[in-house]
Amino acid sequence: MKPDQSHPRYVLFLLIAVNLFNYIDRQALYAVFPLIKADLQLSDTSLGFLGSAFMLCYMFSAPLFGWLADRTSRCAIAATGVALWSLATVGSGAAFGYRSLLGARTAVGIGEASFGTVSPGLLADFFPKEKRGKIISLFYLAIPVGSALGYLLGGSIGQRCGWHTAFFIVGAPGLLLCLPLLLLREPAVAAGVSRGGALRPDYLSLARNRSFIVTTLAMAAMTFAMGGLAQWAPTFLQRMHGLEVGKANILFGGITVVAGVIGTLAGGFLGDRFQRSSRSGYLTVSGVGFVLGAPLLVWAILSPSLPGSLGAIFCAEMFLFFNTGPLNTTILNVTPQPLRAMAFAVNIFFIHALGDALSPTLLGWLSDLTDLRRSLLVTPLALLVAATLCFLGRRYVAGDMAEVGE
Repeated sequence: MKPDQSHPRYVLFLLIAVNLFNYIDRQALYAVFPLIKADLQLSDTSLGFLGSAFMLCYMFSAPLFGWLADRTSRCAIAATGVALWSLATVGSGAAFGYRSLLGARTAVGIGEASFGTVSPGLLADFFPKEKRGKIISLFYLAIPVGSALGYLLGGSIGQRCGWHTAFFIVGAPGLLLCLPLLLLREPAVAAGVSRGGALRPDYLSLARNRSFIVTTLAMAAMTFAMGGLAQWAPTFLQRMHGLEVGKANILFGGITVVAGVIGTLAGGFLGDRFQRSSRSGYLTVSGVGFVLGAPLLVWAILSPSLPGSLGAIFCAEMFLFFNTGPLNTTILNVTPQPLRAMAFAVNIFFIHALGDALSPTLLGWLSDLTDLRRSLLVTPLALLVAATLCFLGRRYVAGDMAEVGE
């Protein structure tokens, strides 16, 4: 039976699948960091720049895709991006040196920017706002699950067959999703309002939207911390606790998927519940998660024992993933439908420009100066900044939602 390509459940399933490969292909690089470092004889600074280069291209490409998405087919943009990043991931496996690997990773960033820009707004058009928190949380379950699979597949394949083969294997399956995404039918209301038309998006209004600004800055601080941890945690476990590359990635990947699923679902559930009684409920849940996660992360970094470190990583990640659905849903709630693609494009630019475009290289540089453990202690401080911004944003969100009729 042919699937209904405009049915909300089909759309949700398809976008979750694409987002899953998005994070598999992104995180597989960090799983094989130690193997690339040994093979190409790189410093930690150069190694970290592989992640930063991806993010630089990701964030600079996003505004272009946001502008295009307000004027043409979001599905065509997303499908083209999936093809590009999948081919570039395979191309990472064909890299014969640092420069060619760096070039391939930048292409991955360009491809992933297209999907990241258009997908939340596209998904929101298929579901009523009463279900938005839960739906967005389900969509972003791909972050912990895809990240964990990236670590698990990248680490295990890399350990057995080499890092080149790891990229070949994780990159190819994404190509199978290009055609279904291209054939997806957008809702008629979305096509009539935001594509081709009648209502010209006022991009400058984003600069006047205090909730949007504060939420974006909170997400930037969070991304600084979590992006740095995502790239350096397996290497941390290898260096500080003596684990092999494959085992470090399996442990960290397993912790990430379980803690991420629990935290993301709990954050979406609690966010929807608190939002029913207060329009700042999503920001409250996110802020509390950051406050609880920061000291646990300090213990994870400083713990002298492997079990203590792993247990603290699990608890810290669980609380940090509270923010995934609530903060992204806040962005949707405080921006009008015709502006959502550009809103997420601007959001992507700033959270990565101020976040994980900086943190991998900065943490690598600090590690070269001192050691990796001391370097990672920067990340809990960023989480406290994120918490402060979430609580500040509670003052503005009700007014901004009222302006867009949410």
